[in-house]
Amino acid sequence: MRPNRFALLAVLCLLVACNRPAPQPENTAATVDPETRIVRYLEERAKAGEPIVVSTLYNDVFKEPEERQVLDRLFNSFSRIPLSIVEFQNSTGRIPTLVELSEQFGFKIDGEMNVVLKIMESDPRVPHFLERDSRTGEIVRIDTSAIRGAPPYGQIMERGIAGWVGRRAPRFSMQSFSGGTLSTADVAGSPYLIYFWFTHCPPCMKTAPLLAALETQYASRGFKIVGANADRILDLPYTDADRAAYVKEHGINFPVGHLTNQMQQAFGSVTLYPTFFFVNRDGVIVKHLSNLQDKATLEAAIQAAIGSSARTSERTP
Repeated sequence: MRPNRFALLAVLCLLVACNRPAPQPENTAATVDPETRIVRYLEERAKAGEPIVVSTLYNDVFKEPEERQVLDRLFNSFSRIPLSIVEFQNSTGRIPTLVELSEQFGFKIDGEMNVVLKIMESDPRVPHFLERDSRTGEIVRIDTSAIRGAPPYGQIMERGIAGWVGRRAPRFSMQSFSGGTLSTADVAGSPYLIYFWFTHCPPCMKTAPLLAALETQYASRGFKIVGANADRILDLPYTDADRAAYVKEHGINFPVGHLTNQMQQAFGSVTLYPTFFFVNRDGVIVKHLSNLQDKATLEAAIQAAIGSSARTSERTP
């Protein structure tokens, strides 16, 4: 009796399959990026009332330079998140969603902001300033008095509440993307805008083309724009090549420099991006805006800066 050819083929295929290496999971530690790996690790361990021991993470768990850079960025965000939430509410009249808050800090991993907030809530050193929906994790209430009563948040908040309009703009100096120096001297005697942003910030991506068009429209009237990029002080993992590509893609036609810690603090420790300071030709701030703005609002602020005279009041920041 001749063997069944199809049966032999079936046996051969089975033997091949049995000797083939078992498929490996796609998301192994070797292939998952450091930020995802750290967020998932913290997600499993962040529990109410049980503070995360940072030294343990550094010394025993995440030892690679790329991992420690991510940890630095996550834990440095703790000092900025409360103020960013307050500033967002002051700017928009509502509490930011977790997605909007993630955009402000360049968090791209699903659930990352929720994990960071859980860690903050478990840390006794961070004031208990918010309440969250137990089901969704969304923030439902913020306690500004708790933030105001905790240094250094209080001093920064008081400065913001007092307002910037009518104050003389702080002097600034930073390294430009082209390698030179970009400073107050470059805009002295002109109406101008200081625009705080970071690479791939979603609201900034919508704002940049508007500003580029408005700068072109109002350049003949002496108006200037200076961009202050916050990538470095936010520890965002973008390179000079990334920033150059971003500038080209979004048509940014005004000078841009690297925001310094000193400049950020001089302008009230900016925590919400984008932030705008419109200054008249006398060096006095005539409009201060935060978060995404439409073209009409930006254009009105430009016109106010151009049309403002030396009679504008001047208060020292």
